[in-house]
Amino acid sequence: MHNWWQPFTNVRGFRANPRLIERAEGCFVYTSDGREILDITAGLWCANLGHSRKEVADAVHAQLMQMDFCPPFQFGSPVTFRFAEKLVEYAPEGLNRVFFTNSGSESVDTAMKIATAYQRARGKATKTRFVARERGYHGVNVGSTSLQGITNNRKGFPTIDGVDFLPDPLDIASNAFSRGLPEKGADKANVLEQIIAFRGAENICAVIVEPVVGAGGMVPPPQSYLAALRAICDKHDILLIFDEVVTGFGRTGSAFASVEFGVTPDLMTTAKAINGGTVPMGGVFIKEDIQQTIFEAAPAGVPEIFHGNTYAGAPVAAAAGLAAFEIYEREGLLTRASGPIGRYWEDALHSLRDVPHLIDIRNYGLLGAITFAPNPAEYPTGVGVPVHNRCFENGLLCRAVGDNMVMSPPLTIQESEIDLFVKRLRQSIVDVLG
Repeated sequence: MHNWWQPFTNVRGFRANPRLIERAEGCFVYTSDGREILDITAGLWCANLGHSRKEVADAVHAQLMQMDFCPPFQFGSPVTFRFAEKLVEYAPEGLNRVFFTNSGSESVDTAMKIATAYQRARGKATKTRFVARERGYHGVNVGSTSLQGITNNRKGFPTIDGVDFLPDPLDIASNAFSRGLPEKGADKANVLEQIIAFRGAENICAVIVEPVVGAGGMVPPPQSYLAALRAICDKHDILLIFDEVVTGFGRTGSAFASVEFGVTPDLMTTAKAINGGTVPMGGVFIKEDIQQTIFEAAPAGVPEIFHGNTYAGAPVAAAAGLAAFEIYEREGLLTRASGPIGRYWEDALHSLRDVPHLIDIRNYGLLGAITFAPNPAEYPTGVGVPVHNRCFENGLLCRAVGDNMVMSPPLTIQESEIDLFVKRLRQSIVDVLG
């Protein structure tokens, strides 16, 4: 068990107490010793269809037998073009071009390159800076690491210069126990005006934010906050990029959070649930005029952008995506979180408000988070970590982020499974904190 260096893992602790998962079905995963664990994180925000859907497995097998690989440089596979067409059906209006990647990190770096290429193509080469946000997570490549608003994910690693940060949107003092979008905090968007005044709009390429903070603790945007960012970007001729790696594909109650909140970005990064989390894939959605501007500025006979990777738009991943969308559509999963199950989830999550150690509960669609009162003396890495460990012992797969626990169940979750989640989480908190 020493050969695989696992990502974002306390490997030394894991080796002392391995947590091995051997199979998964529906909303549950199963350990090597046969225990049934309720997966309330949809893997890592990605198994939106639930686990082990036969239709997707059959589509992957069929594609492997027909054509396992097609080089994406100067060639293309029909299944990948069909999948791009399907994705655009659900994209925010105007974002009708897709550049495929293999992950959310690659999607963010790709969006940065496209945004920079666009500014250069229209004669504004000084627009090279980016504005991200504290608490934001955007991936682990050098570009995306540079945009990280989570300290541990960026310190000690190489980063690019030229990034400013908007303030953390989480305001427990003003918005504790909000249901849906918090009422206060939209004025934090005005800090962007201050950054622009200091740096100069002529030097800023794009602003990038998650519509709903994901790995940083699941923080919904304050009411009118995203619209305010859009207005400021428009005023100063700055691109707006939404990182929808977590929020895409039904998580908020619409296909994308930008659709849910009625704010359209210029570029949008995706991955994770693009094909139900079954085969690594991501994609950047781009406005047509951005692509056209880059095309018109490029010399004839050469690639319009010198960027891509071996598995971009891989036919097997695209086939999985088409099969996943058949399920998304047939079962109404892209909008299910906005209906009765979303309201049941909200009520169930907020039923934990009586737990004395909690100082906040947040939710939107089929997303959720709780925050514990910090106790650095006893839990220096956060209260969430021991609760997370106890949850697994009690048959619940949750995710700890410092003093927070974040949840993103499969979109197929049923009321009885939500009840089981609350029961096991409550018990785990009592077991650890009393």
